[in-house]
Amino acid sequence: MTERRGAVISRNTPENTAPRKEEMSMKKTKSISKNPPIRFNWQKNWQLHLMLLPGMLLLILFKYVPLNGILIAFKDFIPRKGIFGSPWAGFENFEYMFRLPDTTRILWNTLKIAVLKILINFPIPILVAILLNEVRGKHFKKSVQTIIYLPYFISWVILSGMILDIFSLEGVVNQMIGLFGADPVFFMGDKKAFVGLLVGTDVWKNFGYGTVVYLAAITGVDESLYEAARIDGANRFQQIIHITLPGIAPIVMLMMILNLGNVLNAGFEQIFNLYSPRVYETADIIDTFVYRISLVEANYSLGTAVGLLKSVVSFILIVSSYKLANKYSDYTIF
Repeated sequence: MTERRGAVISRNTPENTAPRKEEMSMKKTKSISKNPPIRFNWQKNWQLHLMLLPGMLLLILFKYVPLNGILIAFKDFIPRKGIFGSPWAGFENFEYMFRLPDTTRILWNTLKIAVLKILINFPIPILVAILLNEVRGKHFKKSVQTIIYLPYFISWVILSGMILDIFSLEGVVNQMIGLFGADPVFFMGDKKAFVGLLVGTDVWKNFGYGTVVYLAAITGVDESLYEAARIDGANRFQQIIHITLPGIAPIVMLMMILNLGNVLNAGFEQIFNLYSPRVYETADIIDTFVYRISLVEANYSLGTAVGLLKSVVSFILIVSSYKLANKYSDYTIF
């Protein structure tokens, strides 16, 4: 009994408890170092915060200050009286918007064009990235990658001029069609052909960016998996199916989920620079409608109401897409 008591007492002696106190103090200092006070962080990194100041000012000036214009959607806006001096209209602009016969057509056109762009523009970059990854010539691979990536940096103002020349009645495309004895197609005035032209040119412009993203994901796949597959006798196609595609599956899912936030963005710059009144029936979208109503016809209240409705729906879609991305791909912004 005395030996056991002595053993218990020896465990609780000051000499043995001192290291424990030191460990506790070290843990506290580590927790403090991981989460330093805001004042300490500001004093230590004030130069970095100062560099952020111009960007924050521009963000507030051009993104938050204009939010006062949302009030125009709930007012009978008169430019002479200003936003705060114009009389209130409540939800009359929204009621009038839903009574318009063009509202349903515009919403349908926006969803149709945006969904077609997402569905067609989604698998092509994956396919091109896999094909480029199988190319062994480095110079050829880099050259092709640069060529397909270049249109992404060209604005629609420049590309629209090129597209109008190529697909005009006397353009290169109709000349090639004429070689087979077919009649020329008026792409810019044909309602159905114009939608296909919008989707095709958008894919041509943007698939290079997606290709670069998926190529970067493919390079992150463990090379030892390919070596093991080759030892087991797997050919190139089997390696793609069983190694490459599963390896980039998280990035593919992430890109697919994030594209949900762009369902109502059918591409204002592209359509505005290419369309004409002859194709309004199939190519007029929310953004072009807002532009005509607000700036051409000077109905600012109705245009703001339509734009606000689109912004609210887009915000819900973006938040939902990031929630799905966080749930299925462990992707977070903050």
